[in-house]
Amino acid sequence: MRIALPEEKILVYEMEIPVRWGDMDAMGHVNNTVYFRFLESIRIEWLTHLGYPPNPSGKGPVLVNAFCNFYRQFEYPDTVIAKMYASDPQRATFETWCTLESKSEPGVIHAEGGATTMWVDFTVKKSTELPKDLRKLIEEKKQQ
Repeated sequence: MRIALPEEKILVYEMEIPVRWGDMDAMGHVNNTVYFRFLESIRIEWLTHLGYPPNPSGKGPVLVNAFCNFYRQFEYPDTVIAKMYASDPQRATFETWCTLESKSEPGVIHAEGGATTMWVDFTVKKSTELPKDLRKLIEEKKQQ
């Protein structure tokens, strides 16, 4: 089943990720599990950039679900251009979306994915409200 990315999303972060030799599998292309690591890497980098680094004794993101649509394979050597989008901030959740392109083929989507992210207080193991500035960032960018 293919899950389509929504039209209503806003670009919030972009980064480059090098493809490592060890990312490839016996078939000679980047293994499907590594695509999820690419999605995780940009999500963590974006949140860290905003001032929310991983903090197991505080509050932060937990994925409720995640998916990835695979279109073209990556191979070593290459550099992935990852673009992170966000949408739909709620009380404790928001949606993230990501596209993965090859630096050698800009604009050609090799994979795209998304996740529902819940903000959690790890000390009590329960959802909590999104930080106001994170919610505001997503809402304000949507209006631009």
